Amino acid sequence: MKLAAIDIGSNAIRLQIIRVIKENDLVSFKKLEYLRFPLRLGKDVFKDGAIGDLTKDKFEKLMRTFKLLIDLYEVDAYSAVATSAMREAKNGKAIAAMVATYFDLKIDIISGKAEAEMLSKAIVPYLDEKNYIHIDVGGGSTELNLYKGKTKINSQSFKLGSVRNLNVTKRKEIFKSMETWLKQKKNNIAAPIIAIGTGGNINKLFKLSRQKYNDSISFTELNALRVYINEFDYEKRINILKMNPDRADVIVPAAQIYSEVMRMAGADSIIVPGVGL
Repeated sequence: MKLAAIDIGSNAIRLQIIRVIKENDLVSFKKLEYLRFPLRLGKDVFKDGAIGDLTKDKFEKLMRTFKLLIDLYEVDAYSAVATSAMREAKNGKAIAAMVATYFDLKIDIISGKAEAEMLSKAIVPYLDEKNYIHIDVGGGSTELNLYKGKTKINSQSFKLGSVRNLNVTKRKEIFKSMETWLKQKKNNIAAPIIAIGTGGNINKLFKLSRQKYNDSISFTELNALRVYINEFDYEKRINILKMNPDRADVIVPAAQIYSEVMRMAGADSIIVPGVGL
């Protein structure tokens, strides 16, 4: 069996195609194709409230390309989901309907809650009996989930992301809302709380940390990394740190979100399993 997944985010859009391998009671997966295209839907949406014509044309071409690959690989089933940018765009539903009509590709524009539920399924295998806060920083929103062991007890989506261009005052307001929510909800779980992070930016930060024998970054090291990256301008982040252009301008704001949530939760380290939506 072959399966495909499309993740339509605010900063980039991804396609992954896998083969499901069954041997007796064991199930494993082999990656056949992975594509990441830096189409920043959030740039238009968070500024103008809609996806602009040029971005819309590129999006349509990309969806046609993804559908052709799905057909060429003879995929048995697929799921295409769109998150913050598409759900906030005034023309998001119309564009999704057009793609479904002309390219026979169904896109589900999911809520922040549904997004958190999907992410939860991806990280549960990495949890044990400890207490956790799951932080997923996207281009347009940040999803927070609190766990007692493998049981999720609370979740919330906040309109704060690496692409969403908020002024300093608004950013402080949302951080305050996060802190208030955490103070109310984390009373249900005992310290210490361990953070677990998902999203392209925390994956890149983990790689830059050059961890070889550990799957986590300490709070101190994460802050040191943020300061270190901030010393490089945009061009040097691309040429010296080898970042993609669409990563180089958002990684510092994203690192700040991970760091602030860890501080609020009292988490000394963040596990980076390398999974995502």
